[in-house]
Amino acid sequence: MTTTERLDQPRDLRRPLRPHYDPEAFGRLSERIARFLGTARFLVYMTVFVLVWVGWNWGAPPPLRFDPYPFIFLTLMLSLQASYAAPLILLAQNRQDDRDRIQYEQDREAAERNQAEIEYLTREIAGLRLALNEVATRDYLRSELTRLLEELREHR
Repeated sequence: MTTTERLDQPRDLRRPLRPHYDPEAFGRLSERIARFLGTARFLVYMTVFVLVWVGWNWGAPPPLRFDPYPFIFLTLMLSLQASYAAPLILLAQNRQDDRDRIQYEQDREAAERNQAEIEYLTREIAGLRLALNEVATRDYLRSELTRLLEELREHR
């Protein structure tokens, strides 16, 4: 807990009061907004909003029109929406890049471990093959026993 959060100590007046926000919560919010901005639902909502705006200001009686023909206020609203959407989308992309970088590092480490295990198992298999070449197989034993049996029969 910092001294600015403690109630039993005086506040440092040399430091100006600044608003505090949680960067992680803000990042999650920006990702949700960016995810929504990239959907067909958003495009449909935005299209309906613009059509209703233009329809109202074009077809309503003159005293009820709040944004006449060049629709300057609509242009301002859309520009404002775009000026906030672009940085939010960039922030969401940066966060995704960070997650991708971490995932890439974890995948690389797992691949290195897997490669080391494969090399170890390959050496073990090669060792077993070498050891099996020195071990008498069933067919070899049969052939030797058959040969010995024939030698015994010949010597009788």
